[in-house]
Amino acid sequence: MIRKFDFLIIGGGVAGMSYALKVANSGKGKVALVCKTTLDEANTAKAQGGIASVTNLKVDNFEKHIEDTMIAGDYISDIKAVEQVVRNAPDAIDDLVKWGVNFDKTETGEFDLHREGGHSEFRILHHADDTGFEIQRGLMEAVRKHKNITVLENHYAVEIITQHHLGEEVTRRRKDIECYGAYILDPDTKKVDTFLSRITLMATGGTGAVYATTSNPNIATGDGIAMVYRAKGTVKDMEFVQFHPTVLYNPAETHPAYLITEAMRGYGGILRLPNGEEFMQKYDKRLSLAPRDIVARAIDREMKIHGLNHVCLDVTHKDPEETKHHFPNIYAKCLSIGIDITKQYIPVCPSAHYMCGGILVDLNAESTIHRLYAVGECSCTGLHGGNRLASNSLIEAVVYAKAAAEHSLKVIDNYQFNENVPEWNDEGTMTNEEKVLIAQDMREVGQIMSNYVGIVRSDLRLHRAWTRLDIIYEETEELFKRVKPTKDICELRNMVNVGYLITRQAIERKESRGLHYTVDYPKHAYDQK
Repeated sequence: MIRKFDFLIIGGGVAGMSYALKVANSGKGKVALVCKTTLDEANTAKAQGGIASVTNLKVDNFEKHIEDTMIAGDYISDIKAVEQVVRNAPDAIDDLVKWGVNFDKTETGEFDLHREGGHSEFRILHHADDTGFEIQRGLMEAVRKHKNITVLENHYAVEIITQHHLGEEVTRRRKDIECYGAYILDPDTKKVDTFLSRITLMATGGTGAVYATTSNPNIATGDGIAMVYRAKGTVKDMEFVQFHPTVLYNPAETHPAYLITEAMRGYGGILRLPNGEEFMQKYDKRLSLAPRDIVARAIDREMKIHGLNHVCLDVTHKDPEETKHHFPNIYAKCLSIGIDITKQYIPVCPSAHYMCGGILVDLNAESTIHRLYAVGECSCTGLHGGNRLASNSLIEAVVYAKAAAEHSLKVIDNYQFNENVPEWNDEGTMTNEEKVLIAQDMREVGQIMSNYVGIVRSDLRLHRAWTRLDIIYEETEELFKRVKPTKDICELRNMVNVGYLITRQAIERKESRGLHYTVDYPKHAYDQK
């Protein structure tokens, strides 16, 4: 079946929905928002801490936020991208509020601001400790009410459509690659439909699920990044995988692991060994509020030195009622496994959390493939550089969604539907044995990435990962060619592609920088011990 939409959006988090609302209000055509699960399962909903924006001009300013972002990114960040996000953040907050998102306020009616690691001022807007969920809720209501937006949940994008599907040779050196839409798997018919579009936006989120332990939901398999890479688009900075320093250590629940927000350290939480000893003073003068890459490596090192599965986060010195008020969901979650955080330490360990790299885009969020934009965690804007500053991701998504919308609305009249695109060939079947093999391969990818491409890397580990992934890649591609596409085989295919990209780009970076730390090219003296 062939379906036509002027704007095709793949992904239903804050990035995809912000863009959808912007273009739908223009009256420039029909909008389809395709989501591989349901809208409320997007990674946005898992974000606890908040969203960064300069709002308290009495003590804060754009220059401070820009400098904090550059420092956290190890000065690899693109200054133009940083300025675009920081200076447009207040307007983006206004948009979210207009769409129905509620942020906590003080008794005087001002935003109740938190401070997080790497920030020099209190500038984190939040909604208790479930800010992402509140943003997702507000946007979902606005999107579902909009008459120009067709929401297609539980639909899976298999590939984006380019000249390759018209029989032309498409190489990475080619400068005129165009996107004409995508092949989308319908869950009811089990068939792959052809979605033609004039503009396509990739907003598929992150890659955490390629690791054995992650704070991301299982759906974060890097689909958009893998699809664009296969279509010969440019993918950049994949070696910069951010490991959140503090997820709840709970062996019964590893995927996704429960996040203990950075705001809890901004609130005054102290990292300790299980015996109560502090350790961050050995690694950074900012102690527990150092940027995430430093804190994650410090915890990883302490765990290895002492043979521990976790360290601890201590908020027992804080007022119990205030702790419950600020972190009601974390309090309830820990209590459900027998930990009262007002009286006991929280066991925490690092976990794969955020992809700083992705589909390379310009300041308009346009990729190297014409008619194709990318926004949110699947994109590489240059904002994050070598390491994302806490709470910069949600604001980046809203700011770049607006930039993408404004640019695509200016150029959409130059594009027509490509009527020559062939329908998907869906011959083939899949046996139960093959389904078992796919599940096993998914687990193996996670183990390879966690064991060899984790917080601390080496050339030996990276090349071992490359070799293992190559075997799975060959087996998966052979299987994909002879079966009907299913969500599982497509996700495995994407996970292998993403694992390969992270590993290859890690091998190519011959230095320790930001989130990429390798023992073969150490950066700091304490790291060489």
